[in-house]
This record gives sequence, structure tokens and C-alpha cells, in this order.
Amino acid sequence: MSTDLPIRDAATVILLREGTDGPRVLMGQRGRSAVFMPGKFVFPGGAVDVADYETPLPGALDPVTQRRLAAECAPGLVPALANAALRELREETGLVLPSVAELQFVFRAITPPGRPRRFDARFFLVNAAHLSCDADDFSGAEDELSHLQWVTLHGARGFDLPFVTRVVLAEIEAAFGRALPPDHVPFYDHRGRVGQIRALF
Repeated sequence: MSTDLPIRDAATVILLREGTDGPRVLMGQRGRSAVFMPGKFVFPGGAVDVADYETPLPGALDPVTQRRLAAECAPGLVPALANAALRELREETGLVLPSVAELQFVFRAITPPGRPRRFDARFFLVNAAHLSCDADDFSGAEDELSHLQWVTLHGARGFDLPFVTRVVLAEIEAAFGRALPPDHVPFYDHRGRVGQIRALF
């Protein structure tokens, strides 16, 4: 497998809501025939596309999120990442977040070499209370994710998850109940052959 594949910028949305049995996150299963992470349960998300650069940003990003996203980031990419987060959420789940104001940047990870595709993914946490629709209505979803469901953090561990998703879940559980934005954003940097774990402040 090639180790010099292009690294595409991507955005992932972790929708969180409080349930009677604790916090729940929205996850879905990728198709078994997918090239990247087939059959895995993941959060909604995907690569930034050209339209994300051209679409006016709905609302204003939290200043801390804005600053941290801009670290080691190409010009114009910050609003494109936020637009991609809202677009991918809408396409993959049918759920609509009308503004980027509630997006909290909580994690960044670059896919290690040797994978069929590589992404520089930024993970955004947002409370489902800010959706402009019924959080249980997935009727508008496209078919990229199946078995969309709200699952407890404990229950999610029983799914077939990518490694990075397990790490993100652990971070979310550790940070649950703390004030946002977080003190720092963990960054799993695998641009080189040896990965590094850093913090974005």
C-alpha cells in the first residue's frame, strides 16, 4: 500500500445529547464495500469539497475554535471545514444544524501511512439541542451510513470502531460535564512515518 497518498482535509461531527441513562452520541455504520473503513461504526463526516469553500459561512465560529482550527491550516480552509461539518451531517443523517456557532473543535487526527485513503480530520462536538429539526428523524439521510442511532458512550464501545473513534470517545467521556471550549485539542499527527501526539492550545 502506498505511503504517499494525498492527505485530504475532512470534518467530523460528534452530536451529543443527554439521555436518561447518560450522554449519547449519534453513530452510523459504513457500507461493507466502502474503500475506507468498511463496515465500521463512525460519526458523520467526510472530506471538504470545493463547494465548502464557496458557501457563505452560516454564523460565526467560537473564537477559540477559530484560532485552533487556523493552526497549521491553509488559507480559507477554516470556514470550509465548518461548512463541510454541517454539509456532511445533513447528507449522512438528514439532520440540520443552522449555524456553525455551536461547533466546538475537540480533536484532530491524520490517518497513518499505509491506509487506502488518508485524511486530516477535525472533530467537532455539538449539542443536539442546537439542531433545527427532530433529532430522531433520519428520513432525509443519504445512504452512506446505515443503522443510524443514538448510543451511550459505553454502548458504542461494543461496536466495530476505528481506532481513532475509540480514542475520541474516551476523550469525550473524560471531558463530559466540563466547560467548553476544552483546555486543549489533542492532535494525532501522522504526516510522517512516525506518529506524534501533540496539543493545540
